[in-house]
Amino acid sequence: MYYVYVLQSVKSAKVYIGFTSNLDSRIIAHNHPSNTGWTKLFMPWKLVYSEEFDTKAEAMLREKQLKSCKGREFIHQTILKMD
Repeated sequence: MYYVYVLQSVKSAKVYIGFTSNLDSRIIAHNHPSNTGWTKLFMPWKLVYSEEFDTKAEAMLREKQLKSCKGREFIHQTILKMD
């Protein structure tokens, strides 16, 4: 299984979109003190949305869709409004 996920920074309005084969460990990695990536700047993160896919290719395609202008609009208008 592969997952596309949306994280929201607890401290700022930042949103992160990614895909992984292990959702739980990926969220832990984003919030871990040794994180050296972009997400370190806006920790802590909370999971606000995820979708499950059978193949990596499907997950990568959906991640690309969510990172598009229409995808980000969907995230802000639908997912983040529920929060």
